[in-house]
Amino acid sequence: MSPEDVLTIFQHALQVLLMLILVILIPALIVGLMVSMFQAATQINEMTLSFIPKLIITVLTLMLAGPWMLRLIMEYTQQLIRDIPYLVG
Repeated sequence: MSPEDVLTIFQHALQVLLMLILVILIPALIVGLMVSMFQAATQINEMTLSFIPKLIITVLTLMLAGPWMLRLIMEYTQQLIRDIPYLVG
């Protein structure tokens, strides 16, 4: 296995990881921003107020995007396993 192959595998793994992370983080960041704007407008400074909406959105996102995320991980793993003979020999 050449260093180029290792870098290609690592780059693809990082791309898959980034997609999986962004699917969860972007909705939580949007909800956190909306809650922060609400807190600034109403001058409510409760630290736990932003936790529950972000938790709910994260769970809903995992429920909705979970099958897609699992499929993406499985496809990456299957492709990696299929490439083992090429990478070894």
